[in-house]
Amino acid sequence: MNSSVIVLFSGQGAQKVGMGLDYYEQEPMAKPYFDRAREVLGDEFLRVLFEGPAQELTRTSYCQPALYLHGYVTLQLLKAKFPELKIVGAAGLSLGEFTAHAAAGTFSFEQGLSIVAKRGALMEEACLNTAGTMAAMIGGEVEAVEQLAADCGVDVANYNAPGQIVLSGTKEGIAKAVGLAKERGVRMAKELQVAGAYHSQLMLSAQEGLAKVLEDEVLSDPQIPVISNFSTEKPNTASAIKADLVNQVTGSVRWSQSMLKLIAEGQQNFLELGPGKVITGLMSRTDKNVQIRAVEALADFNDL
Repeated sequence: MNSSVIVLFSGQGAQKVGMGLDYYEQEPMAKPYFDRAREVLGDEFLRVLFEGPAQELTRTSYCQPALYLHGYVTLQLLKAKFPELKIVGAAGLSLGEFTAHAAAGTFSFEQGLSIVAKRGALMEEACLNTAGTMAAMIGGEVEAVEQLAADCGVDVANYNAPGQIVLSGTKEGIAKAVGLAKERGVRMAKELQVAGAYHSQLMLSAQEGLAKVLEDEVLSDPQIPVISNFSTEKPNTASAIKADLVNQVTGSVRWSQSMLKLIAEGQQNFLELGPGKVITGLMSRTDKNVQIRAVEALADFNDL
């Protein structure tokens, strides 16, 4: 394995029932993190994480802290097993940005877990109070998809990779966008099975709630740079970090732009810490020359 890497953390949608169970059962240093999460979030949290059902784990209030926990523990195991490894930066897809900041020391483990749990609950509440959805636009030009979103009154939620953009908004607006996509040069448009319109104006109540949650939180200076989904910058003051994390709730996740920026800076070695290999797939569409490997279970450490 290369001596220096950027670590990348999974976002909502990557969760899998049973993720982290091997850590919990087989790694003594991992178990206390899961036990602490159970103390903070309740017995039901670990039961749903390890046993499901998948529909329950998909709930925003469960999957966000679950992904944070899994990503953070994966990082601790990585550092223990490869003490010579130099982690030179971090990023995370949407929710994963909070894990990235925990990796950087901006939050303590418990502080980040608490914030993420509150964020998940706020977003779940916003989903229940609005009628929204999302759709993936595959193969279209960026400007054409942005104009399509504007014409349909919806938002650009994610710039995931070249040729892969996700729109978010009202069900009516998304249905209209899907219907108009082909004539706007989009090869394929597909509505996603999601609970609500993440990263759109329908999440405004969650954004306002998160701002209040973060208002009194004391953040530490990041020990490694964390690139922001919202601004594609590397904020290093508490006020700038909080602003980007709050703005991200209704703003676009500029993942593709963030990864291209890191690559342009000379970064070529990445590790995805989280289930599903979603980020690895996106990176392969962004730059095939980049070295990226995914770690989601104990067996994956043997391949590093």
